[in-house]
Amino acid sequence: MDASNLVEISGLILGALLLFLVGGVWIGISLLICGFIAMQFAPAGIQIGAALATNAWAGSASWSLAALPLFVWMGEILYRTRLSDEMFRGLSPWLNRIPGRLVHVNVLGCGLFGAVSGSSAATTAMVAKITLPELKRRGYDEMISLGSLAGAGTLGFLVPPSITMIVYAVAANVSIIQMFLAGLLPAVIVMALYMGAIVIWSLMNPDKSPPPAPGLSFRQKLKETLNLIPLALLIGVIFTTLVLGWATATECAAWGVLGSLVIALWQRALTWKSFWESVMGAARMTAMIMLILTGAGYMSIAMGYTGIPNALASWVDSFHLSPYALIAVLTVMYVLLGCAIDGLSMIVLTTVVVLPMIQQAGFDLIWFGVFLVLMVEMAQITPPVGFNLFVLQTMSGRDSLTVARAALPFFFLLLATVAILTIFPDIVLVLPKMAFPG
Repeated sequence: MDASNLVEISGLILGALLLFLVGGVWIGISLLICGFIAMQFAPAGIQIGAALATNAWAGSASWSLAALPLFVWMGEILYRTRLSDEMFRGLSPWLNRIPGRLVHVNVLGCGLFGAVSGSSAATTAMVAKITLPELKRRGYDEMISLGSLAGAGTLGFLVPPSITMIVYAVAANVSIIQMFLAGLLPAVIVMALYMGAIVIWSLMNPDKSPPPAPGLSFRQKLKETLNLIPLALLIGVIFTTLVLGWATATECAAWGVLGSLVIALWQRALTWKSFWESVMGAARMTAMIMLILTGAGYMSIAMGYTGIPNALASWVDSFHLSPYALIAVLTVMYVLLGCAIDGLSMIVLTTVVVLPMIQQAGFDLIWFGVFLVLMVEMAQITPPVGFNLFVLQTMSGRDSLTVARAALPFFFLLLATVAILTIFPDIVLVLPKMAFPG
C-alpha cells in the first residue's frame, strides 16, 4: 500500500473518530468502531473477530492492570472519610505567615491526596470540598483559589501511585514501579513552582488576601499536625514497600485498600452504605478505563496491520528534527489534543504512533512517560473537556471558562516544568536508576 493510500485511510479513520466523539458516542465504543473500520484495510486473511477477542483478553488478563481498580477503590474509600478536613487543620497553622497563606493548602493538600488517590479529578474534588468554602469564608480571592486548585489537582496524575502512569506503563511495556519513582521529583518541582507563583501573586496583590489569623503556639501547631498522621502513615507504607521492593505495585495497592478501610473504620466513616458506594464508584471508573483500553488496543492493532504508524513515524523522521524540536512538536500536538479529548484517551490513542519516534530520537521511555503525564495534566485544565474544570465548575458555581481563566497561569507553569525536564532529563531518571541500577 503506497503512502497516498495510507494518508487517505488515516484521514478516514481519524475523521470517523472525530465524528463519533463530537456526536457523543462513548470513547471506548468510538475506538472499537474505528478499529473495525481500519481492519477493512488490513491484509487478507486476518480475522477481525479473533483479533478483537485476543486483544480484549490480553488487556483484561494483564497482572499489571490489576493495580488499577485497587488504587481507584482506595481513593473512593478515602473520599468518604474526614481526611480532607483533617488535612486542612493539620497544614494551615504552619502557613499563616507565608505570603499567600492558606491558598498553599490547595497545593500541599493535592500533593498529599494525590499520593493516595491516583486520580486528578478525585484529588481535586477531595481537596476542593473543604478548602473552597473555607477560603471563601476567610476572604481569599476566588480566582487564585480556583486556579491553584485546578492546577494542583493535576498532581493526582504525577504523584504516585497514578492511574495514568499504570496505563502508560502497560502501553509502553515499562516498569510501573520505575514510573512511580520517576514522577516524584517532577511532582516536587511542580509544587514548588505553584507555591512560588502564589507567593508572587500575594506580594503583588496584598489587598486580595485577608490579614493573618491569630498565631498558635508551637505546641498547638504540633497538636493540629497530629491530624495528618493517618494520611502520612498510609503514604509512608505504600512508598516504603515500593521503593524497598517488598511488594509489587499491585500488592501495594491491595495494602493501600486495607489501610484506607482501617482509617475509615477508625474515623467511624465506614458504613455499609459508604462501603457499597465506594465499591460501585470504583467499579464504574474501572469499567470505563478498561473499555477505553480495549478500544484503543484494538484500534492500535488494526492501525498496525495497515502500516499507518510506521509510515507516520518515517514521515516525521524524514524532517530530521532534532530531539528538542521533536519534543516541541509533540507538546503542541498534545496541547491541541487536550482541547478535544481526555488525557487517558490521549495516551492510549497516540502511544502506538509516537513511541517509535521517541525511541528513534534516543529518549528514555520512562522519561517520556513523565512528559506524557504532564501533557495529560494540561489536558485536565484545558477547555472544553478539562475534567478538573468540570469538577470546580460544579463545586464553585462558576462556569468552566472562568475556572479555565483562573487556571491559565498554572497551565504555563506546567509548560515550564516540561522545559526544565527536557533540558535536565536526569531529574526524572535519577530515582529509577538508584532503585534499579543497571
